[in-house]
Amino acid sequence: MNKYIFYPGCSIEGSAKAYYDSLNAIKDELGMSLQEIDDWNCCGATEYFGINLIPAYSLIARNLALAASQGKDTNTMMAPCSACYLNLEKADYYMAERPSLGIKVNEALAAGGLHYDPGSIQIRHLLDVIINDIGLDAVKSKVSRPLTGLRVAPYLGCMVPRPDYQHRWSDFEHPSELDDVLKVLGAEVVDFPLKTNCCGGHMTQIGPETAYELIRRLVSSAEEQKADIMVTVCPMCQMNLDAYQNETNRYFNTNFKMPIVFFTQLIALAFGKTAKEAGFGMELTSVKDALERIGMETPAPIAKTAKKPEGLPMPIRKQKKYASGLKASE
Repeated sequence: MNKYIFYPGCSIEGSAKAYYDSLNAIKDELGMSLQEIDDWNCCGATEYFGINLIPAYSLIARNLALAASQGKDTNTMMAPCSACYLNLEKADYYMAERPSLGIKVNEALAAGGLHYDPGSIQIRHLLDVIINDIGLDAVKSKVSRPLTGLRVAPYLGCMVPRPDYQHRWSDFEHPSELDDVLKVLGAEVVDFPLKTNCCGGHMTQIGPETAYELIRRLVSSAEEQKADIMVTVCPMCQMNLDAYQNETNRYFNTNFKMPIVFFTQLIALAFGKTAKEAGFGMELTSVKDALERIGMETPAPIAKTAKKPEGLPMPIRKQKKYASGLKASE
C-alpha cells in the first residue's frame, strides 16, 4: 500500500467533485492510502502572489508545516489539483533557495505555533504518483473494460509540467505521462499539440474575451483531431473548458460540444466502475455520445445546488457588461 498525505484543495468537493468521486472509486484498486491533512487551508491559487509574496507563501507553507507534523509513515504529499501542486512546490523550493524568504515565512508561521523546514515534504501530483509509484503495468492489470474506440485529447494544462523543480516530467512542452495512462486504458490518444497551453485561469472573471479565445483554441484543436472527449488533470482547466464552452460559442458563433472530464473518471470506467461511480453526470457539456462509443449510458444529470454567495460567479446566459463585444446575436 502506497501511503500519501492528501491535500485535497478547495475545488475537490465543489466544482471538481467528479475528480474526487472518481479518485475514491479507484484508489483502493491502485493501492493508495490517503491521509487528509487536518485543518488544511486554501493554497491561494494565483491571486495572492500579485498582492504580497510573504502572506502568499506563508498561506501555502502552513499546509506544508501541517503535513510535516501530521504525516504518518510517509513524508510524501499528493495533490490532485494542478494549481495546488504548483503552489506547494513553489513554496517548498523558494523557501530553500531564498533563505531570507524562508525566515520571514517561518516568522509568520510561528504566530500559529508552526514551523516548516523546506525539503521536509515531497510534493507530488496525482498523475505523477500513478505513473511513477503505481506504474502503468499495474494500471493496465486492473482494466476490465477497455476504452476501445474512444478518441481522447490529453490536456495537461500549463501548471503541472513547468516549472519542474524536481525534474519529474518527461518534457516541459509535450510531456507524455497523461497520454501513456490513457493508452493503457485502451483509448485512442490523438495528437494534441496544445496539451500544455493555458486555459485562461481566472481570466474568465477578469478579461472574458481573452479567456474565450484561449478556450476556443483548445477545443477547436481537439475537434480538428476528431477527439470524442478532452481529458484533464486540473479542476480549473476542467471548469473553464466545460462551464465556459457555451459562452465561448456565443462569443465566436461556434457550436462546440466537447465533453471535458478528469483522467481519473476514465480510469474508473476502464476499471469497470459505473458512470455514476466515476463521477459522470456533473459535467455541463454532455458526455452522452462519448460514453456510447464504449457501450455505456450517461447517468442522469446530478441536481445542482445553489451556489454559495462567496463562490466565483459562473456563466450566465446574458453578460450585459460584455454584450457590446459579442459577435453572435443575442
